Amino acid sequence: MKALVTGGGGFLGGRIVAMLHQRGDDVTALGRRSYPHLTERGIATIQADLRDAEAMAAACEGIDVVFHVAAVTHLWGRRGPMWATNVDGTRHVIAGCRRHGVRRLVFTSTPSVVFGDEPLCGIDESQPYPTRYLAHYPASKAEAERLVLRANDDDLHTVALRPHLIWGPGDPHLIPRIVERARRGKLVQIGKGDTRVDMTYIDNAANAHLLACDALEPGAACAGRPYFISQGEPVLLWPWLNELLARLDVLTVRRTMSPTSARLFGTVCEWVYTLLRRDGEPPMTRFLAGQLSQSRYFDISAARRDLGYEPTVSTAEGLDRLVADVRCHAERGA
Repeated sequence: MKALVTGGGGFLGGRIVAMLHQRGDDVTALGRRSYPHLTERGIATIQADLRDAEAMAAACEGIDVVFHVAAVTHLWGRRGPMWATNVDGTRHVIAGCRRHGVRRLVFTSTPSVVFGDEPLCGIDESQPYPTRYLAHYPASKAEAERLVLRANDDDLHTVALRPHLIWGPGDPHLIPRIVERARRGKLVQIGKGDTRVDMTYIDNAANAHLLACDALEPGAACAGRPYFISQGEPVLLWPWLNELLARLDVLTVRRTMSPTSARLFGTVCEWVYTLLRRDGEPPMTRFLAGQLSQSRYFDISAARRDLGYEPTVSTAEGLDRLVADVRCHAERGA
């Protein structure tokens, strides 16, 4: 099987590339940068931008399946650039698939496509898209997801996966940012500490993509459908983070803020960053306040039924691996 992975040099995309390569598939990683660590292992790479329609079409030539993982994932940012990559870029991927007869498209979506401004506990894929989003990121991913699912037909079989809070060894974003903020005493617990969330260990998230690809045959139950992906065992967010911090010898979170205060602070930050046209992400946004204070976990029985998905790495084992990896990198850097 010849596979193309957009974002193949990133955290999730890189793990998908590695798994495909390990099982003997002919895989090509596409990204905006060069990836010497992949070419050294004999993995083909293409340097291209999702916003370039012709480059994306050319990349799809001779490909059997596209894993569309790449996206702008910032929780804050201007609509134009985010839409250009996440929505228009997805259009270009779909068009490239159609031009060159690609049969399967596995899209990396996110549960935030159904996030409004309320907790979501044990929901399944029947949960509708909200009428209003608190950030451009979930809005753009929701539109991209719609494009992918509507593209499903007899010629191109599509599926969308919604892994939540991907973490594990090699994570360049989520865990390092949390640990760094905790080290500087800037991490504040939002709410009473009873926020329950689903997470997804990196190997489980990547494996779900391979399972979806293999299941995506003509007439498959998964064709044209989205699926929540997680560990299948929600955790209490703040106690889990404190356990991680304690095992890394970092001060645990002691300061607290009410959800109402966090939302108000986020609103003020958004106004300031918008009016002053400041770059970077605000210290708090309304979307982030909701992420940190509202329980959000999902029923993954559909993924189990239609994809054969089952988390192979438990949350406890994943935490052990993460702690060992962080300690190893700290020792090398010492």
